[in-house]
Amino acid sequence: MLNDRQKDILKLIVLQYVKTARPVGSKSICQKLKCSSATIRNDMARLEELGFLEKTHISSGRIPSESGYRYYVDNLMEPKKISGEDMLKLQTIFSNNELELSDAINKSLEIISDITNYTSVVLGKASHENLLEKVEIIPVGEKSIVAIVVTNKGHVESKQISLPTAIDNAELVKATELVNKMLVGTPINKVGEKLEYEIKPIIGSYIKNYEVLYNAFYEAFRDFAENKNVRFNGKANMLKQPEFTTVDDVKKIISKFESEEVVSKIEETDDEVKIYIGKDNELDDDLTIIKTKYDTGSEEGTIAIIGPKRMEYDRVITMLNYVKDNIEKKGDSDGK
Repeated sequence: MLNDRQKDILKLIVLQYVKTARPVGSKSICQKLKCSSATIRNDMARLEELGFLEKTHISSGRIPSESGYRYYVDNLMEPKKISGEDMLKLQTIFSNNELELSDAINKSLEIISDITNYTSVVLGKASHENLLEKVEIIPVGEKSIVAIVVTNKGHVESKQISLPTAIDNAELVKATELVNKMLVGTPINKVGEKLEYEIKPIIGSYIKNYEVLYNAFYEAFRDFAENKNVRFNGKANMLKQPEFTTVDDVKKIISKFESEEVVSKIEETDDEVKIYIGKDNELDDDLTIIKTKYDTGSEEGTIAIIGPKRMEYDRVITMLNYVKDNIEKKGDSDGK
């Protein structure tokens, strides 16, 4: 679709706009490509016709459109090496054997946020190595209980559950004792299976309203197993981006970070680093999300970088790949 010179022009405009956040005129392109200004203007007009560039009202220069960024990422971008200084910061985290894997993941994403001035997210699923340590059931009303689940890793989850009928406290105690006796030491992701096949067949012998209590336990464990631990770094970095000129712009984006439904859409299922620009992502049309899935065998989740569409794609992709590789190496070595 594009000739070589048009590709060069689009690439230069993307790189210059990412760096300066100012529309790019034909003069600076002429100097770099050694072409006449008329030739460059014609090519820029053609790129605009094709939807790869946009003209702003405040300048005769052009900026990349969403399609322009996508074409650049898919066809023109070259991965950028991590600088020695940035590499050292990240290596220090992953070579620290005192750090738990989850802490290493969070700290590495925190460093990327500091380096890039973008927002980073870690969306971690409950570890397969989380073993059930204790269950407590606390009545908080005639038809309401709070189920508390504690694991050997120190994770504590509580869930208030409404019951269809009132349950005698003695029944609650019996059910809790039975679950603790049979399930303590079970991996969290296997608890539902053991409830179904080992506890359900015998619970009726001990407890009258066993179905009500069984369903309550099942709901509490299911929620824990599906729970995602979410950690944001650098939310305030949005304030540093010239695209978001008002406090309301930033508030709108940050409020989406607080929404469980919106945050769940950040989750990635692909092992490769994926780039979602503008309308491609389900968070906000003015943002880009670059994300990937990590899987250590015992723990999996998503790491993501969120910023404006005017993002240093080449740099962020390299960093995210580096962190993903090191997470999985550290996970392997910690598991041995």
